[in-house]
Amino acid sequence: MGILTFSINLTLDGCVDHREGIADDETHAFFTRLMDESGAMLWGRVTYEMMESYWPAVARGETEAPPAVREWAVKLEAKRKYVVSSQRSNFSWANSHHIAGNLRAAVKKLKDATPDGVLLGSGTLATEMDRLDLIDEYMFLVHPRIAGHGPTLYESGLLSTRRLDLVSARPLRNGAVAMHYRRGN
Repeated sequence: MGILTFSINLTLDGCVDHREGIADDETHAFFTRLMDESGAMLWGRVTYEMMESYWPAVARGETEAPPAVREWAVKLEAKRKYVVSSQRSNFSWANSHHIAGNLRAAVKKLKDATPDGVLLGSGTLATEMDRLDLIDEYMFLVHPRIAGHGPTLYESGLLSTRRLDLVSARPLRNGAVAMHYRRGN
């Protein structure tokens, strides 16, 4: 059975607004490696639609982008993408699949069918996945910024404190720190 890894960019004050992170070649290389190591992506509808509105055009070469960004886009185009949504069921972006019904059962089935693991990249969906005890590991890229606004990580709260064990912490040249945690006992 594969694992579910939640990965996201966040600032020192917990802001997960994608515009607040450092979007350079090093950051894109970090997320490209994570995606390469995973068998599938998992997003909520809002994140999917944000990604769908930009990345396919980059992959097709219709939008100007540096090599590391284009590499990410091309690999993302080929990656299996699963979307949790109660409002939309048709997803035309290449390799996109809808997840509906019992969320716990559907995500467990996805994990079972994906030995290389599933990479979760939606903050709001991560809260629900954590409430269902489905996240196994966390890969946070913490940027050296204080945004002073939201949205923030887990702003709608969890039922209890989640204990995590540090696996690794690696600084990047741009000042961000890659933090890898595993669920504690």
